[in-house]
Amino acid sequence: MPGNNVPRRSTERAWLITGPLASLAILITTFLAVTETIKPRDLLVAGLLVLVMVVAGVPTLSFVVRRQAVVVTLTEIPLVLGLYWLSPVLVVLIATIAAVVTQAHRRYLPPKFWFNVARDAAGVSVAGVVVVAAPPLDGVGPATWGVLFLAVSANTLISLASVVGVISLLQGWQGLRGTTAMAVQVFLTTALNVAVGLLILIALVTTLWSTLLLVAITVAGVMLYRAYSRFLRQHRTLGDMYELTRAMTSAGHEGALADVLLDRIRTLMQAEYATLWLPAQRRHPEVLLTARLDDRGLLDVAPTPVVIRERAFEAGHNVTLGRLLGGDAELRRAIAGRQVKDVIVVPLRSGKVVIGTLEVVNRLSDVGHFTKADVPVLETVAAHAAVALENSRLVDRLRHDAYHDTLTGLPNRRRITGALDESVKIGAPDEVVALLLFDVDGLRQVNESLGHAAGDKVLTEVANRLRASAPSSALVGRAGGDEFLVTLRLESAEAAVELAAQLRDQIRDEMVFDALTLDVDTAVGVAVHPDHGSDAATLLLRVDLAATAAKSVPGSVQLFNPALESRSLRRLGLAGDLRRALDQNELEVYFQPKVTLRDRRLVGVECLARWEHPAHGTVAPEDFVAVAEHTGQLSRLTEVVLREGLRRSRDWALADQPLPIAVNLSARTLIDRHFPDRVQELLTEYKVPAQRLTLEITESGVLDGTDRPIPTLQRLRDLGVRLSVDDFGTGDSSLAHLRRLPVHEVKVDRSFVQGMATDPGDLAIVNAVVTLSQQFGLTVVAEGVESELTLELLQDIGCEIGQGFLFSRPLPYERLAAWFGAQVEPETVANGELPRLRVVP
Repeated sequence: MPGNNVPRRSTERAWLITGPLASLAILITTFLAVTETIKPRDLLVAGLLVLVMVVAGVPTLSFVVRRQAVVVTLTEIPLVLGLYWLSPVLVVLIATIAAVVTQAHRRYLPPKFWFNVARDAAGVSVAGVVVVAAPPLDGVGPATWGVLFLAVSANTLISLASVVGVISLLQGWQGLRGTTAMAVQVFLTTALNVAVGLLILIALVTTLWSTLLLVAITVAGVMLYRAYSRFLRQHRTLGDMYELTRAMTSAGHEGALADVLLDRIRTLMQAEYATLWLPAQRRHPEVLLTARLDDRGLLDVAPTPVVIRERAFEAGHNVTLGRLLGGDAELRRAIAGRQVKDVIVVPLRSGKVVIGTLEVVNRLSDVGHFTKADVPVLETVAAHAAVALENSRLVDRLRHDAYHDTLTGLPNRRRITGALDESVKIGAPDEVVALLLFDVDGLRQVNESLGHAAGDKVLTEVANRLRASAPSSALVGRAGGDEFLVTLRLESAEAAVELAAQLRDQIRDEMVFDALTLDVDTAVGVAVHPDHGSDAATLLLRVDLAATAAKSVPGSVQLFNPALESRSLRRLGLAGDLRRALDQNELEVYFQPKVTLRDRRLVGVECLARWEHPAHGTVAPEDFVAVAEHTGQLSRLTEVVLREGLRRSRDWALADQPLPIAVNLSARTLIDRHFPDRVQELLTEYKVPAQRLTLEITESGVLDGTDRPIPTLQRLRDLGVRLSVDDFGTGDSSLAHLRRLPVHEVKVDRSFVQGMATDPGDLAIVNAVVTLSQQFGLTVVAEGVESELTLELLQDIGCEIGQGFLFSRPLPYERLAAWFGAQVEPETVANGELPRLRVVP
């Protein structure tokens, strides 16, 4: 947008200066006509002097001051001769006639035409008054030099004062400052012209033969002047190009390239407008910026029609329009009536590709026009500008890529960290800075089953939904992998949890990719400043812990609490201890009986790993199992439990008490294609029939929405091993999914079994699971049987097997043997039947 616009005043206001100048010229000329006489013999010299003055007035030295051109000519030379030889009134008439001819030759508009004529007439008339007021000129000595110098200087002073006045009137103080700056050069030029004129005068007075030498010197001087002007113009252009290149190089890194580029190009080309146009390209929007003489800053509009720059862009060549440039007639009609007199449009190239255009419009001054010599200059500028623009965009792209995710275009973890650091520095008593971490569930399964392209589509869709659903004040980013971060200011931690739940619901809607429909869920962690940390690093650490905790309950939202951190630190410390415990056989296997609910017969035991840490005491199984998964020790842990279970099963069989065993497997174990072979080796080593081994896999592990676990499950079933789905009901799967899996058993999660006696909903769920499982030919095991009432309800709905504290807690082997002796009726063992419990404590 433009800033500090200078009002554009009509040139008609120049009459306010032209009128007084004309009046001054008429008054002085009248005075001179009355006091001076014109000699007839002077008329021939006057006619010759008119011709000389016209010739001297055509070559010009121009100083462009904003929109106006101050023209310095060689007319002072014939003026010196005229004031010496002719009557002052005749000199005024000669100068006025010459001014009319030269101004008509330059085709100035009427306001400037009459201003220049009046200025010349007034200046020469004042010079005439100086000559009349001085002592009569006698010879060509120093006294004559002084009078003529004062007279011509008076002419220059009047001329310069009138120019300053009209430019200040039209353009304000900015024009006054520019004109004053070149006043010294004008007076120096005048002094030089007067000196040359006096030399010519002395030569002519001495001998008329000097005319021949003067003509030769004049011709040589004109040629030298033209050569020097051309050299000076080229030198100035090269200097300006060098400064422009330096300015573009430094400004490209400061983000001010367009400002520096356009302003300097406009000055270099002496143009009223300079415009840069870059069409939209990938993430870069369209750029249209214009530097105008009267404005500080840039405009977002251009005076030329769009069709002109589009023609240059599409054709890939220059478009030039103007009096001296010619151009396409159709395009010239397009600029008619737009206050556009000439245009040069040059394409910007990056290699062979056109990336935009650079254009200049209207050479400054009323009669100035662009020429064909200006086109190569702008082409050179455009070549440098294109390189600078490409470098600037490259730097911008690298800076953008450093802080944004390539796949989703969202800010990355570095950008989020920086924004979070800035946010926590500005505290507000009634606000918190909330950080939400969304962890996409099941992305690994999508990548492995459908390919990474499908996984990328899921991530992109999650990013789009988060970006669309999050409040406008939120910063949404991708932390990496399957994690997304959202940070914003809210009124409380509770509001952050509520927002997290709302955003999670938005993400959960079905995602349709071609003919495929996916259900995507997320676990969400929440942390807030200042409650959970005073810096970005701490908040990111703690929100990650909260998200990890949320994964244990699929699709949940977890607010950070200090217990999560202490548990995480504890797990970190357990990694080395677990390896040592496995090496030294410090882990112990406990056994929990499985009992038929109708006749309370013992049908097997579940093998459960237990770890008594020398410093931390009893370590929860979920803690050391998680440590084993993350440290690559899961296979060793699983083998320890399998070996101990199979060894005890063999011992029981040798004691005529053959009992099946059940061992829990992690979902990761099903990825190991060598695991079935290892199970076969252990069964052979301990000589335990495969049907006495049941492998229990959690619902989320066996029903992950893909076919990935099926090959491993099928190989295990082919070995004769029984397969069980543990913790059924805690995930999002249905019993119908079990029909395609080679499993034998379903274990109803303890949370539903324990709630049967008080919650009709839990009772209905267990009833449905039992009924449908039996129809599918699956055995149903109820976990968490802890009361006689629960036992009766399970019996009523037809559940077959149960395990829980009502029968026994998990026991070490020695105590399990004692439990056998106390609880099992000996006669059932002696008869070869399944051991039946004597009492239920």
